[in-house]
Formats: sequence, C-alpha cells, structure tokens
Amino acid sequence: MTDIAKLFSLEGSVALVTGASGGLGAHFARVLHGAGAKVVLAARRADALAALAAELGPRAAEVPLNVTEGETVAAAFTAAEAAFGAPCDIVVNNAGVAVTRPILQQTEEDWDSVLDVNLRGCFLVATEGARRLVAAKRGGSIVNIASIGGLRILQGVAGYTASKAGLVQLTKQLAVELARHSIRVNALCPGYIETPINREFFASEPGQAVIKRVPQRRLGQPEDLTGSLLLLASAAGAHMTGTTVVVDGGHSTNAL
Repeated sequence: MTDIAKLFSLEGSVALVTGASGGLGAHFARVLHGAGAKVVLAARRADALAALAAELGPRAAEVPLNVTEGETVAAAFTAAEAAFGAPCDIVVNNAGVAVTRPILQQTEEDWDSVLDVNLRGCFLVATEGARRLVAAKRGGSIVNIASIGGLRILQGVAGYTASKAGLVQLTKQLAVELARHSIRVNALCPGYIETPINREFFASEPGQAVIKRVPQRRLGQPEDLTGSLLLLASAAGAHMTGTTVVVDGGHSTNAL
C-alpha cells in the first residue's frame, strides 16, 4: 500500500524560493519547510528574510537575490549550497512584479521592468538551478509561479500578462529539454489570491466586481495553493512535467 505521507514528504530536499520576503513567497517557504525540506529564502528585502528565517529555525537560510542579475543568481545558489551542503533540488520561481496602467500609457521602462523580473529572471534562476543539478547528476523539480494572466487577458497589466504567458511557454520548453536529466518543470497558475498588498482593492467596489466574475464568488487564499505546490514539488508529481496547474476558482474558464 502506498505511503501517502511519504509520497508528499520533502525530507532530504533543499528548496530555494525566490521572492520569499512576503506574500505568496513566504507562504510557499513555510509549506516546503513544513513538508520537511531545508529552505533557502531568496529576495532583496533582507529584513523580511531575516524575520522569516528566524521563525523557521535551523532548516532555513537567507540569501540576497536580485533575479534580474545573473551574477547575483549564481551567488545565491552558491550560498545555498554552502548553507546546506547540497544543490537545490526544488526551485520555486516566485519573484514577480506588475505595473498597472492602460496599455497606451505603458512606457518602455514599465515593459522592461516587468519582463526583466517575471520572465528573464525566471529563466536565469531556472537555468542556473538546472545546471547545478545536472553537474551533480541529481534530479529535481522547478515550479514556475505563473498566473491565470498567462492564460487570459487582465485589464491594465499588459507586461504582466505577456510575461506570464511567456513563462508558461518557457516552462514547457524547459520541461522537454531537462526531462532527460530527471528535472521536472511545471507552472502553477494562481487566480486572484488575497494578500496584504491587494486586500484594500478587493474590499472596494471595483474589487468586489472582480470577485463576482469568479465562479466560486470568492478570492483564493494562500492556503488554496498549498496542495498544488506540494504535488509539483514532491514525488507525488513524479510523472508531471511541462504541466500548467490552474488554481483560480474557475476564473479562467469564465468568459466574462
């Protein structure tokens, strides 16, 4: 009989989470840590990382990371390996940004700033992590945090939707090329998830109107992503690669 707990266990793994200084990144780090992984917290906000590392204890380490800089990405993986004595066999590409403006008001700088973090940054992190796993002759799992914005149009965030659509396609490309190395690559696409950053908007009249377009008529909570993340990161998802897992209360299936 299959040991379900063991199937989802991450004991013995080292996981790196980008954008771990708050919001979904911090939640993902707590989930992986709770499943038994050693967790490397990577982001630019050192104070927030330090607080989360102190909360999680000795199986957590913090590393500074700007995902748009290749040298910094490599340094973060080196620091992670030094902290736990092994390459990161789980990578959660969570760092992301958005600029909200009508498309005719978007500037080159707006576009570049979003694409640099959301797409180029994910490429740099995923490929650096994969190179180190290949060199160590170890398999692993890369989970790219995309969005339903990569599957449908969201008003006023052209760079965000374009970057997330690109990330979904990059996930498939990486999955095919890395499969021979036993490295799985999947995309997790959340819908509207309530966080401190967006809570005020969703309490407003326009925000409430958005919620009414979600078939479940509610926002997602970070906990709604826990099961999907663990599935993609653990042995439970061993035959999944190149997959897009959507967690959005039915929003992406709704034409409204």
